[in-house]
Amino acid sequence: MADPKGFLTVPRELPKRRPVDVRIKSWSEVYESFGNDKLEKQASRCMDCGIPFCHQGCPLGNLIPEWNDLVYRKDWHEAIERLHATNNFPEFTGKLCPAPCEAACVLGINQDPVTIKRVEAEIIDRAWAEGWVRPQPPAVKTGKRVAVVGSGPAGLAAAQQLTRAGHDVKVYERADRVGGLLRYGIPEFKMEKRHVDRRIAQMRAEGTDFKTSVNVGVDITADELRSRYDAVVLAGGATAWRDLPVPGRELKGVYQAMEYLPPSNKVQEGDYEESPISAEGKHVVVIGGGDTGADCVGTAIRQGAASVTQLEIMPQPPATRPDAQPWPTYPMLFKMESAHEELHDQGGNRVYAVSTTAFADDGDGNVKALRLVEVEGPQTGFKPIPGTEREIPAELVTLAMGFLGPQKEGLLEQLGVELDQRGNVVRDKDYKTTVDDVFAAGDMGRGQSLIVWAIAEGRAAAHGVDKHLMGETSLPYPIMPTARPIA
Repeated sequence: MADPKGFLTVPRELPKRRPVDVRIKSWSEVYESFGNDKLEKQASRCMDCGIPFCHQGCPLGNLIPEWNDLVYRKDWHEAIERLHATNNFPEFTGKLCPAPCEAACVLGINQDPVTIKRVEAEIIDRAWAEGWVRPQPPAVKTGKRVAVVGSGPAGLAAAQQLTRAGHDVKVYERADRVGGLLRYGIPEFKMEKRHVDRRIAQMRAEGTDFKTSVNVGVDITADELRSRYDAVVLAGGATAWRDLPVPGRELKGVYQAMEYLPPSNKVQEGDYEESPISAEGKHVVVIGGGDTGADCVGTAIRQGAASVTQLEIMPQPPATRPDAQPWPTYPMLFKMESAHEELHDQGGNRVYAVSTTAFADDGDGNVKALRLVEVEGPQTGFKPIPGTEREIPAELVTLAMGFLGPQKEGLLEQLGVELDQRGNVVRDKDYKTTVDDVFAAGDMGRGQSLIVWAIAEGRAAAHGVDKHLMGETSLPYPIMPTARPIA
């Protein structure tokens, strides 16, 4: 145990966010630095529980008590070794994961939980700074060839594991840069892309090959892909977005979140001087109260929106854990993310329990307003409340209402893989689909989920592929089974 009295004497503390009026003028990450001394004290709060429920909360099975103890004892080098033992990309999860491990922390029963996510992020940042993160090329090559379709966190995790196992791995990405949603879905202020770039450089040095601007299923057919490789891993994500079929949906100025966010990231990459879809000077409405909606809010504010309003059909979540979501489950709570803090500072609003009924036309085919109504729900099926209809200005609308599963057209249709009732790719316990030599990992098989699940699934699929190709495998399998059996 790090410090037997640490949880009694040290309160939970996180790094401060830079002042709102400062950070919205740039696209840099929002947090200030957090000294090693402070972090070591935070790590001392870990109780090294007899049954560490934080393991249960983490799909990767991260060895949380071990690296908390190592940080407290100032053995940072061994801490990153233990962290990398279960997680290929702790900088991604340390910045983007909503931390179900903290929700499951035993200390959280009656106190603030350990700052697990921040300790994780600081360990990997220290490791990069000290030069401890190096390429790990395989000692022996197997001669087997594997294609990974998709370069998001699931595809990258699978590719790195399979490359280190000695296989020749090529990752196909239909965008012009590697990273999937890490590259073009996550704004720079949430995670600077240098974190992605240095991991890609590490993977290239290990032997992973990347091919961008290739839409598999169009530029390369499924038959061509299968003929070239001994195994294929499908990691294309759940890219079929949920739409909003209401009057006026066709108006100019109404976009999906994943139409709006990528151009803004391309500005940060130097491709554009300014985004072709900009909120500057406009009244912006973001439909959807999740993380993607918050990303749209923060982006619109930095682009200079005249106003920003975020809508959510669900009622406002409670501030404390509800009885129906007891420890150690992950509770749905009211959160004040950095973008929400910026929203309220700039005079914007988060509006709950409302449903959009129509978009109004300005007479020239552009959206000028959004019509909404308050609703009861969800138990009543989001029944409209009479007399609550109103209209708010909206010159740019982003739809951030989640995703319905993987794109069926093209690759999946050509392969003929079996889909479940939700439209996701069916896999067995080894992540093998119903088509020989084809595996599936991440949101494509699981449905829209968390980045930590994507990495866990990528690692688990790599385990299945290596066993399939070699008859046995030494690659680790995450402690939590994540695949659904074939129906």
